[in-house]
Amino acid sequence: MKPNRLFFIDAVRAFAIIMMLQGHFVDTLLAVEYRDESNIIFQIWKYFRGITAPTFFTISGIIFTYLLMRSKKNGTSNKRIKKGITRGIMLIAIGYTLRAPVFDWIQGVFRDYFLIVDVLQCIGLSLLITVLIYLATFKKSAVFSIIMFLLATIVFLCEPLYRSLDLSDTPLFLANYLTKSNGSVFTIIPWFGYTAYGAFIATLFYEFLEKPRFKLALLSGLAVIGSALIFKSSWFFNWIYLKTDFQLLKDVAYYNYLFTRLGNVLVLLGLFYLLERYIKQSLILKIGQKTLSIYIIHFVIIYGSISGIGLHQVLGKSLNPYQAVIGAILFVTTVCALSLYRVKTNHFVYQQVRKFWDKRINSSQSI
Repeated sequence: MKPNRLFFIDAVRAFAIIMMLQGHFVDTLLAVEYRDESNIIFQIWKYFRGITAPTFFTISGIIFTYLLMRSKKNGTSNKRIKKGITRGIMLIAIGYTLRAPVFDWIQGVFRDYFLIVDVLQCIGLSLLITVLIYLATFKKSAVFSIIMFLLATIVFLCEPLYRSLDLSDTPLFLANYLTKSNGSVFTIIPWFGYTAYGAFIATLFYEFLEKPRFKLALLSGLAVIGSALIFKSSWFFNWIYLKTDFQLLKDVAYYNYLFTRLGNVLVLLGLFYLLERYIKQSLILKIGQKTLSIYIIHFVIIYGSISGIGLHQVLGKSLNPYQAVIGAILFVTTVCALSLYRVKTNHFVYQQVRKFWDKRINSSQSI
């Protein structure tokens, strides 16, 4: 048990990946006639499903930045930076690979679907951006912390300005990172904002984790700020708009999903941090450490990655609510079991990729 490891982060990752599994299963297979927006159960499911992606991006920023900054104390900063760059590139590569229509390519058919940007590409690119900013601030934690907080806030506040961005003249490969008009599921803005806020939170752990009252202060802050963002941020932005007549703030107030979801994430982080002592040895930590393999396995089973044959193609939107609930439980259990007992750890995967990367670099240098 590593004394400075943020165990609760693994628990939050486990919660997020389980929510993602059941969310993707139900959303992909539940029949259209049962998607009743007035049904309270469906509303609760949809609300909590909306927390999943913000949680993933935020905790990615926390754990990545925390390890990056801790490496300074261990004298392994350059090694950690190299690992971070490798990990970012690897996530982007895996993201594209999962959507690679191999059999279409064999038949000579090439579609734009392959260029769609999803969560892995955005997280990978977010990590690369984080490393660049960290290097640009000369590894000074205070400067880095302030920049990440301000950058995240600007990204969120300016969302109305790029919400309907027209990039029809931009190469599709680049445009898909900035607009959903071509089918991308995620875009680097605004989602990098969550990673940046996570990086800011990581700097608080780095600077104050060993202080005697840090946990109490952080828990209080997460609860208060999180609740304020959920219940009062829209009112706050609208109030400032009425005082300043700044149209952008009104646009943010009336479509305020970014700050309210950030509030949800902060409350969730606080809850798991409060319960950290009870989950240090639990199965949930192991699940939280296998999120990448779980994501890949679930993508292959549901969407038929590479093969083109998955639950989406076989069943479609055909299940009733009872079938969807039972199926989701079985699906989550199966995918987690496969990842835990049949697949190497994420660390092993990263290690193999790094070995391959190092060999490629060394061979190119020797030519």
